[in-house]
Amino acid sequence: MSDQAETVVIVGPCAAGKTTLRQGLETHGIQARVIAQEHSGIRGLWRKHQANYVIYLDVDLPAVHERGRPTFPAWLHNQQQQRLQEARAAADIYLDTTKHSINDVLRRVLSVISN
Repeated sequence: MSDQAETVVIVGPCAAGKTTLRQGLETHGIQARVIAQEHSGIRGLWRKHQANYVIYLDVDLPAVHERGRPTFPAWLHNQQQQRLQEARAAADIYLDTTKHSINDVLRRVLSVISN
């Protein structure tokens, strides 16, 4: 990484691991902000934060249910995916966290940021 602090914004649907990734990145000195884009109709909300990287974390509905939200409705997951289309297309880093551990996701993101 450069001498200047890296900054990232993290977007994705509910239960994708955004907050957990933010906490992990901050322990490595990376300034990270979770953007609750999935709850907003403002498509470019994530753009308001000038960051070095946009990270998009994805997750499928069965994994959302396994991650402590067993009644999370499919219609809401689909709505969040729609709201996040623009952020997903613009992401510097895209990771589907469905089958990856917290440590694996953090390691993958750090490997991209450090190069």
